[in-house]
Amino acid sequence: MTWLWVVLVVAAAALWIWRSRPVRGVRAISPDELKALMRDKTSGAQFVDVREPSEFRGGHVQGFRNIPLGELPAKSGELKKDKPVVVMCRSGARSAQAARWLARHGFQDVRNVTGGILAWNAAKRRSS
Repeated sequence: MTWLWVVLVVAAAALWIWRSRPVRGVRAISPDELKALMRDKTSGAQFVDVREPSEFRGGHVQGFRNIPLGELPAKSGELKKDKPVVVMCRSGARSAQAARWLARHGFQDVRNVTGGILAWNAAKRRSS
């Protein structure tokens, strides 16, 4: 019976490591890098907030569209695979999942805002 627990623990650890590994095509960006990218009108970047609609309505970064994480597979066809996609959530965890999913499904340039809207708001307060 002890060997069964060892196998389960090893399998769980392997799954966690596999899901945590970096994905080719995903880049973490800071709020300052996001500001610069948003000013660059030639980039063609697409900005997606993957929080739930109620969170999005409670405050979001202007220029971002709301596609909740759970709806991303169904709505990803609305995004261009050959243009940069920047994803954001509250803290960066859901958007990291979204970024991995997008990269694994053919999106060539995916960027995740490190720290999410919490970091964005903190950076705004520091620069004010």
